[in-house]
Amino acid sequence: MISYLIRRVLYALPIMLGVAFLCFMLVHIAPGDPLVSILPPDASVDLQKQLMELYGFNRSYPEQFFSWVWRAMHGDLGSSIATGRPVAQEVFKAVGNTFMLAALATLIGFFFGSLFGFVAGYFRNSWVDKIASFISVIGVSVPHYWLGMVLVIIFSSQLMWLPATGAGPDGSAAWVWDFEHVKYLIMPAVTMSFIPMGIIARTVRALVADILSQEFVIGLKARGLGEFGVFRHVVKNCAPTSMAVMGLQLGYLLGGSILIETVFSWPGTGFLLNQAIFQRDLPLLQGTILVLALFFVSLNLLVDILQTVLDPRIERA
Repeated sequence: MISYLIRRVLYALPIMLGVAFLCFMLVHIAPGDPLVSILPPDASVDLQKQLMELYGFNRSYPEQFFSWVWRAMHGDLGSSIATGRPVAQEVFKAVGNTFMLAALATLIGFFFGSLFGFVAGYFRNSWVDKIASFISVIGVSVPHYWLGMVLVIIFSSQLMWLPATGAGPDGSAAWVWDFEHVKYLIMPAVTMSFIPMGIIARTVRALVADILSQEFVIGLKARGLGEFGVFRHVVKNCAPTSMAVMGLQLGYLLGGSILIETVFSWPGTGFLLNQAIFQRDLPLLQGTILVLALFFVSLNLLVDILQTVLDPRIERA
C-alpha cells in the first residue's frame, strides 16, 4: 500500500508541472495587452517600459515561466494588475467560497443521484426506472445558467423566499453558518447539483444493473442471504466507481462554476475568473487557473487513494 501511494504521488508531480506550463502558455498566447486596463491613453513610452519591467513582461517566456513557478512554489502568485492586491490573497478567499458551494452541490448531487441510480438499477425496465432515468437525463441536459435564472425568477422574484444574489447579508467576509447566510447558498448549490446528479444517477444505475446480473449475487441469494445483505454487497462493489465519479464532479464544479457564480454574483473563483478575463489581469488569471488545476489534480490523487482503500484489487492490478 505504501509503495502504491508513493508511486501515485510521484506520478502527480510531473502532471502538476505540465498543468502549470499549459496554464502559463494559454494565458500568454491570448491576444491583447495586459497593461491596457491600468495605463492612461496618453501614457509615455517610459511609463510603459517601467510597468513592463515591474510585472516582468519584458523578459522572455521561459524566464517568466520559471520565475513564476519558483515564486508560486513559495506561495507568491504575484500582484493583481487591476487592484494591486496579492493574487494569492484574492484567489484563496475565492477558492474557499467556491469550495463551499461546490462541496454542497456535490453532496446534493451524490445523494439524489445515488438514490435515483439505485432505484433505477434495482427496478430496471420498469416505470420507476424510466422516471429515474428521465430525471437524470434532464439533469445532464438543462443548461446551468438557464436553470439558475429560472430559480431566481420563481423563488426570489415571485415567491420572495430566497435572496437572488450575493453571499450573505454582509458579504462573504462575514460568513456564518446560520439560516440567514445559508439562504444565499441554497439556489446556486441546487443549480450546480443538477449535472452531477444526472451523471452519478446514470453511472450508479448501470453499475447496479450490471452487478445484480452477476453470478455472485445469484449465489448470495441461493445461500439465503436477505435483500439487505445483497444490497450491502452491491453498495460495496459500486462504491469505488461512484467515489471516482463524485471526486471528478467536485473537480469539474470547482473549475466550471463561472456561469453559476456570475448569475448569482457568488464571490468565488468563477466570478473572479470572469473579472480577470474582462480586465485582462494576467497575474490574477494565471493564479486562479493554476490553483484550480492543482486542486483538480489533488482531488484525483485523493480519489485514487480512497479507491484503493475501498477496493484493494486496484493496487494489485
